[in-house]
Amino acid sequence: MCTIAVLVKTWMTELVDNPADMVRSRGARRRHRELAVPGYASGTDAPLRATADALERARHARSVVLVEGISDQIAVETLAGLQARDLTKEGVVVVPIGGAQALAKFLARFGPAGAGLRLGGLCDAAEEEHFCRALARAGYAPPGTRDELERAGFFVCDRDLEDELIRAVGPDAIEAILAEEGDLASFRTMQRQAAWRDARFVDQLRRFLGAGARRKLRYASLFVLALDLDRQPRPLREVLRRA
Repeated sequence: MCTIAVLVKTWMTELVDNPADMVRSRGARRRHRELAVPGYASGTDAPLRATADALERARHARSVVLVEGISDQIAVETLAGLQARDLTKEGVVVVPIGGAQALAKFLARFGPAGAGLRLGGLCDAAEEEHFCRALARAGYAPPGTRDELERAGFFVCDRDLEDELIRAVGPDAIEAILAEEGDLASFRTMQRQAAWRDARFVDQLRRFLGAGARRKLRYASLFVLALDLDRQPRPLREVLRRA
Protein backbone atom coordinates (compact mmCIF):
# COMPACT_ATOMS: atom_id res chain seq x y z
CA MET A 1 0.00 0.00 0.00
CA CYS A 2 1.43 3.39 -0.97
CA THR A 3 2.34 5.95 1.69
CA ILE A 4 -0.54 8.28 0.81
CA ALA A 5 -3.06 5.44 1.05
CA VAL A 6 -1.68 4.45 4.46
CA LEU A 7 -1.97 8.00 5.73
CA VAL A 8 -5.56 8.30 4.49
CA LYS A 9 -6.51 4.97 6.06
CA THR A 10 -4.92 5.99 9.36
CA TRP A 11 -6.68 9.36 9.30
CA MET A 12 -10.07 7.76 8.60
CA THR A 13 -9.53 5.23 11.44
CA GLU A 14 -8.73 8.04 13.86
CA LEU A 15 -11.89 9.89 12.82
CA VAL A 16 -14.05 6.83 13.41
CA ASP A 17 -12.45 6.41 16.83
CA ASN A 18 -13.11 10.09 17.56
CA PRO A 19 -16.60 11.09 16.37
CA ALA A 20 -16.14 14.67 17.60
CA ASP A 21 -13.07 14.98 15.37
CA MET A 22 -15.12 13.70 12.44
CA VAL A 23 -17.76 16.38 13.02
CA ARG A 24 -15.09 19.08 13.26
CA SER A 25 -13.38 17.76 10.13
CA ARG A 26 -16.64 17.85 8.17
CA GLY A 27 -17.22 21.38 9.35
CA ALA A 28 -13.72 22.40 8.28
CA ARG A 29 -14.19 20.87 4.83
CA ARG A 30 -17.52 22.65 4.49
CA ARG A 31 -15.94 25.99 5.49
CA HIS A 32 -13.15 25.39 2.99
CA ARG A 33 -15.69 24.88 0.20
CA GLU A 34 -17.37 28.12 1.21
CA LEU A 35 -14.13 30.09 1.01
CA ALA A 36 -12.68 28.97 -2.30
CA VAL A 37 -13.71 27.95 -5.79
CA PRO A 38 -10.75 26.27 -7.54
CA GLY A 39 -9.39 28.36 -10.39
CA TYR A 40 -11.26 31.53 -9.43
CA ALA A 41 -10.42 34.53 -7.30
CA SER A 42 -11.29 34.46 -3.59
CA GLY A 43 -11.55 37.17 -0.97
CA THR A 44 -13.11 40.59 -0.67
CA ASP A 45 -11.27 41.89 -3.72
CA ALA A 46 -12.20 38.88 -5.86
CA PRO A 47 -14.29 40.85 -8.41
CA LEU A 48 -11.42 43.25 -9.14
CA ARG A 49 -8.87 40.47 -9.43
CA ALA A 50 -11.15 38.32 -11.60
CA THR A 51 -11.66 41.22 -14.02
CA ALA A 52 -7.95 42.06 -14.07
CA ASP A 53 -7.03 38.44 -14.81
CA ALA A 54 -9.58 38.20 -17.63
CA LEU A 55 -8.37 41.49 -19.15
CA GLU A 56 -4.82 40.21 -19.16
CA ARG A 57 -5.90 37.08 -21.04
CA ALA A 58 -8.05 39.17 -23.38
CA ARG A 59 -4.91 40.85 -24.74
CA HIS A 60 -4.50 37.82 -27.00
CA ALA A 61 -8.19 37.05 -27.59
CA ARG A 62 -10.18 37.01 -30.80
CA SER A 63 -13.54 36.92 -28.99
CA VAL A 64 -14.75 38.29 -25.66
CA VAL A 65 -17.88 37.36 -23.71
CA LEU A 66 -18.98 40.02 -21.21
CA VAL A 67 -20.82 38.84 -18.10
CA GLU A 68 -21.80 40.73 -14.98
CA GLY A 69 -20.06 38.70 -12.27
CA ILE A 70 -17.80 35.79 -11.39
CA SER A 71 -20.68 33.33 -10.95
CA ASP A 72 -21.76 34.05 -14.54
CA GLN A 73 -18.17 33.54 -15.71
CA ILE A 74 -18.04 30.20 -13.90
CA ALA A 75 -21.32 29.08 -15.50
CA VAL A 76 -20.18 29.96 -19.04
CA GLU A 77 -16.78 28.32 -18.60
CA THR A 78 -18.29 25.22 -16.99
CA LEU A 79 -20.66 24.73 -19.91
CA ALA A 80 -17.76 25.18 -22.32
CA GLY A 81 -15.95 22.38 -20.49
CA LEU A 82 -19.00 20.13 -20.79
CA GLN A 83 -18.97 20.80 -24.52
CA ALA A 84 -15.30 19.78 -24.66
CA ARG A 85 -14.34 23.28 -25.77
CA ASP A 86 -10.98 24.80 -24.89
CA LEU A 87 -11.74 28.50 -24.77
CA THR A 88 -8.08 29.41 -24.31
CA LYS A 89 -7.06 27.62 -27.50
CA GLU A 90 -10.03 29.14 -29.30
CA GLY A 91 -9.03 32.64 -28.20
CA VAL A 92 -12.25 33.19 -26.26
CA VAL A 93 -12.15 35.03 -22.93
CA VAL A 94 -15.06 35.45 -20.53
CA VAL A 95 -14.76 38.80 -18.75
CA PRO A 96 -16.73 39.57 -15.55
CA ILE A 97 -17.31 43.32 -15.72
CA GLY A 98 -18.58 43.87 -12.17
CA GLY A 99 -22.10 44.98 -13.04
CA ALA A 100 -24.05 46.49 -15.90
CA GLN A 101 -22.99 50.01 -14.96
CA ALA A 102 -19.47 49.16 -16.18
CA LEU A 103 -20.61 47.97 -19.63
CA ALA A 104 -19.75 51.15 -21.55
CA LYS A 105 -16.04 51.06 -20.77
CA PHE A 106 -15.74 47.43 -21.86
CA LEU A 107 -17.61 48.11 -25.09
CA ALA A 108 -15.23 51.00 -25.72
CA ARG A 109 -12.25 48.75 -25.04
CA PHE A 110 -13.26 45.74 -27.11
CA GLY A 111 -15.90 47.03 -29.56
CA PRO A 112 -15.71 48.78 -32.94
CA ALA A 113 -14.01 51.88 -31.55
CA GLY A 114 -11.49 49.79 -29.59
CA ALA A 115 -9.87 46.43 -30.31
CA GLY A 116 -12.63 45.45 -32.74
CA LEU A 117 -12.96 41.94 -31.30
CA ARG A 118 -15.93 39.64 -31.72
CA LEU A 119 -18.02 40.64 -28.74
CA GLY A 120 -21.01 39.12 -26.98
CA GLY A 121 -22.44 38.79 -23.53
CA LEU A 122 -25.22 38.05 -21.09
CA CYS A 123 -27.71 40.62 -19.90
CA ASP A 124 -30.13 40.61 -16.95
CA ALA A 125 -33.71 41.36 -17.96
CA ALA A 126 -33.76 44.55 -15.89
CA GLU A 127 -30.72 45.86 -17.77
CA GLU A 128 -31.93 45.17 -21.31
CA GLU A 129 -32.65 48.81 -22.20
CA HIS A 130 -29.34 49.91 -20.66
CA PHE A 131 -27.47 47.41 -22.85
CA CYS A 132 -29.29 48.64 -25.95
CA ARG A 133 -28.36 52.27 -25.23
CA ALA A 134 -24.75 51.39 -24.40
CA LEU A 135 -24.33 49.40 -27.63
CA ALA A 136 -25.73 52.28 -29.68
CA ARG A 137 -23.31 54.74 -28.06
CA ALA A 138 -20.42 52.32 -28.67
CA GLY A 139 -20.93 52.35 -32.44
CA TYR A 140 -23.20 49.35 -32.94
CA ALA A 141 -26.41 49.51 -34.94
CA PRO A 142 -28.89 50.61 -32.26
CA PRO A 143 -30.81 47.49 -31.12
CA GLY A 144 -34.49 48.26 -30.90
CA THR A 145 -35.72 44.77 -30.09
CA ARG A 146 -34.47 41.73 -28.23
CA ASP A 147 -33.86 39.96 -31.54
CA GLU A 148 -31.63 42.83 -32.65
CA LEU A 149 -29.81 42.73 -29.32
CA GLU A 150 -29.16 39.04 -29.87
CA ARG A 151 -27.88 39.69 -33.38
CA ALA A 152 -25.38 42.04 -31.76
CA GLY A 153 -24.29 39.09 -29.60
CA PHE A 154 -26.04 39.85 -26.31
CA PHE A 155 -28.58 37.47 -24.80
CA VAL A 156 -31.12 38.40 -22.13
CA CYS A 157 -31.62 36.19 -19.08
CA ASP A 158 -35.07 36.09 -17.47
CA ARG A 159 -34.28 38.00 -14.28
CA ASP A 160 -30.65 36.82 -14.41
CA LEU A 161 -28.53 33.76 -15.19
CA GLU A 162 -28.85 32.42 -11.65
CA ASP A 163 -32.63 32.44 -12.00
CA GLU A 164 -32.39 30.69 -15.37
CA LEU A 165 -30.21 27.96 -13.88
CA ILE A 166 -32.43 27.40 -10.84
CA ARG A 167 -35.49 26.92 -13.04
CA ALA A 168 -33.64 24.68 -15.50
CA VAL A 169 -32.20 22.34 -12.85
CA GLY A 170 -35.43 22.19 -10.83
CA PRO A 171 -36.15 21.91 -7.08
CA ASP A 172 -35.69 18.14 -6.71
CA ALA A 173 -32.29 18.05 -8.39
CA ILE A 174 -31.18 21.19 -6.55
CA GLU A 175 -32.08 19.72 -3.18
CA ALA A 176 -30.15 16.57 -4.09
CA ILE A 177 -27.11 18.75 -4.88
CA LEU A 178 -27.51 20.66 -1.60
CA ALA A 179 -27.63 17.34 0.26
CA GLU A 180 -24.51 16.09 -1.50
CA GLU A 181 -22.71 19.31 -0.57
CA GLY A 182 -23.83 19.13 3.06
CA ASP A 183 -25.97 22.28 2.80
CA LEU A 184 -29.51 20.91 2.77
CA ALA A 185 -30.02 21.14 6.54
CA SER A 186 -28.94 24.79 6.53
CA PHE A 187 -31.28 25.48 3.63
CA ARG A 188 -34.18 23.81 5.46
CA THR A 189 -33.48 26.00 8.49
CA MET A 190 -33.65 29.11 6.34
CA GLN A 191 -36.88 27.92 4.68
CA ARG A 192 -38.51 27.71 8.12
CA GLN A 193 -37.65 31.31 9.00
CA ALA A 194 -40.69 33.57 9.19
CA ALA A 195 -39.35 35.93 6.53
CA TRP A 196 -38.92 33.10 3.99
CA ARG A 197 -41.34 30.27 4.77
CA ASP A 198 -43.98 31.57 2.33
CA ALA A 199 -41.54 32.61 -0.40
CA ARG A 200 -41.17 30.80 -3.70
CA PHE A 201 -38.47 28.12 -3.87
CA VAL A 202 -36.45 30.16 -6.35
CA ASP A 203 -36.43 33.18 -4.04
CA GLN A 204 -35.54 31.06 -1.02
CA LEU A 205 -32.64 29.53 -2.88
CA ARG A 206 -31.37 32.85 -4.21
CA ARG A 207 -31.32 34.19 -0.65
CA PHE A 208 -29.52 31.08 0.58
CA LEU A 209 -26.89 31.23 -2.16
CA GLY A 210 -26.28 34.90 -1.57
CA ALA A 211 -25.88 34.50 2.19
CA GLY A 212 -22.85 32.19 2.20
CA ALA A 213 -19.31 33.30 1.43
CA ARG A 214 -18.48 31.95 -2.07
CA ARG A 215 -21.58 29.74 -1.99
CA LYS A 216 -23.08 31.43 -5.05
CA LEU A 217 -19.91 30.80 -7.04
CA ARG A 218 -19.60 27.16 -6.04
CA TYR A 219 -23.18 26.34 -6.97
CA ALA A 220 -22.96 28.10 -10.34
CA SER A 221 -20.70 25.31 -11.53
CA LEU A 222 -22.65 22.53 -9.79
CA PHE A 223 -25.95 23.64 -11.33
CA VAL A 224 -24.50 23.74 -14.84
CA LEU A 225 -23.00 20.27 -14.36
CA ALA A 226 -26.44 18.98 -13.31
CA LEU A 227 -28.23 20.25 -16.42
CA ASP A 228 -29.71 17.87 -18.95
CA LEU A 229 -28.58 18.75 -22.47
CA ASP A 230 -32.09 19.80 -23.45
CA ARG A 231 -32.49 21.95 -20.33
CA GLN A 232 -29.57 24.33 -20.80
CA PRO A 233 -30.80 27.94 -20.49
CA ARG A 234 -31.00 29.42 -23.97
CA PRO A 235 -29.01 32.61 -23.21
CA LEU A 236 -26.15 30.61 -21.74
CA ARG A 237 -26.12 28.13 -24.62
CA GLU A 238 -26.38 30.77 -27.32
CA VAL A 239 -23.79 33.21 -26.01
CA LEU A 240 -21.28 30.36 -25.90
CA ARG A 241 -22.27 29.10 -29.34
CA ARG A 242 -21.67 32.53 -30.81
CA ALA A 243 -18.31 33.11 -29.09
